Amino acid sequence: MVGHRGGGALAPENTLAGIRKAAAMGFGGVEFDVVLSADKVPVLMHDETLERTTDGRGAVSATPYARFASLDAGAWFGREYRGERVPSFELAGKLCVELGLWANVEIKPAKGFERETGAVAAKLAAEIWRGASPAPLLSSFQRTALEAARAAAPELDRGFLTDRIEPNWREAAQALGCVSVHCNCKYLTPAQAKEIRGAGYWLLCYTANDPETVRRLFSWGVDAIFTDRLDLIPPDLS
Repeated sequence: MVGHRGGGALAPENTLAGIRKAAAMGFGGVEFDVVLSADKVPVLMHDETLERTTDGRGAVSATPYARFASLDAGAWFGREYRGERVPSFELAGKLCVELGLWANVEIKPAKGFERETGAVAAKLAAEIWRGASPAPLLSSFQRTALEAARAAAPELDRGFLTDRIEPNWREAAQALGCVSVHCNCKYLTPAQAKEIRGAGYWLLCYTANDPETVRRLFSWGVDAIFTDRLDLIPPDLS
């Protein structure tokens, strides 16, 4: 089981507090999103804008990294997280290494920055995890971003991220040199799971928040599942 956006629904998303929450609850891995600031520093953020998860306003891609230091990324979630900051990818990656957490780094570029985001994130990931284990896995809905990541850090594993499993999934995964396929658990079928695993790919699913769904997916051969409800899903459930 993998903590979605860090600590799932139990901590502010894409924060160091969320990563620590997942580790404290016994999860072996976390997933988080990486975008670029205006001055090309990779930071953790899901949206292209600041409003939903911080007290800032405007586009992430137009916000200098120094500005993130003054933004509150935790107060919206709860008083106990007031003052939690938007972390750089470097800080988040180093925390994962320190805690021994596996990381699924979702490259989530703003429109027009797909190639640049993929290259910068992959290069930094290779530096952060050099000699460390477990190594991270890079995934993205944007194929251009994965192509750039492959060129920048070919030694890092990549995951083909999609909503539904389309008929051409294998050709796309092969073209990007991916080792895994990630999909929405709502649309996965047992036959698709069997096909993907039979083709030698790891299969990861998002986002399952109840034990029954998790058990069903694991029974189909799914390798890892992202969850928001770390409190409801035992980390060793399979």
